[in-house]
Amino acid sequence: MPANDLASLAALIADPTRAAFCLALLDGRAWTGGELARLAGVAPSTASEHLSKLVAGGLLTEERQGKHRYVRLADPATAQLLEDLAAHVRPDRAARPSSLRASGATKAMARARTCYDHLAGRLGVLVTDALIRKGLLRQDTGFSITPAGLDWFGRLGIDLVGLRSRTRPLARSCLDWTERRPHLAGTAGAALCAHALDHGWVTRVGGQRALRVTDTGLADLSSLLDIAPAALGDTSAGAETIRA
Repeated sequence: MPANDLASLAALIADPTRAAFCLALLDGRAWTGGELARLAGVAPSTASEHLSKLVAGGLLTEERQGKHRYVRLADPATAQLLEDLAAHVRPDRAARPSSLRASGATKAMARARTCYDHLAGRLGVLVTDALIRKGLLRQDTGFSITPAGLDWFGRLGIDLVGLRSRTRPLARSCLDWTERRPHLAGTAGAALCAHALDHGWVTRVGGQRALRVTDTGLADLSSLLDIAPAALGDTSAGAETIRA
């Protein structure tokens, strides 16, 4: 890759507004330009200019429905790039929350969140550790689902064999930028996150990436993965004040 191309890619994320857009889109959903403008505190026209640059640079894709322009991250590889970059930010260099509300949002994100389409934060790491502890996931040569793991996912109604993709690994280690430890990504991670949302283990908080573990989630994670409810207790409280 020519140096100029790498510099151009880095420049796309170097702007704080564009970086804020990319981090918001790590929730895996499509956002309108207006929603992102409000999130970043910029004018819609300014947001539109930034989004056009991100789309042209290949980091975002867009689709239009009527008058609305929706954008999302281009693919899982883009999400991985952004999460990996976030994990390289030194804790002592990270900006401190400017208000009580911002502090609450930061803590909620650290407790439980989505990382594009898989579970992250302390919740994601606890689930990953439990999968390894129970012999459902191996990490000796990179993450891989064991035969027992395939059976376990199957009992949840998730056919990982049928979900195999040529373009995405079944299981991948993703460095968690708050826990500084790996959580499960890849096809298996995405399927487990979708299951958690669909079956009410977790709910989204304030329309953003933060998640709240429900009573159902506490019970099922304890039953299925031997995760003590006390270990997940603060992921189920204190985040309701966050707003988009």
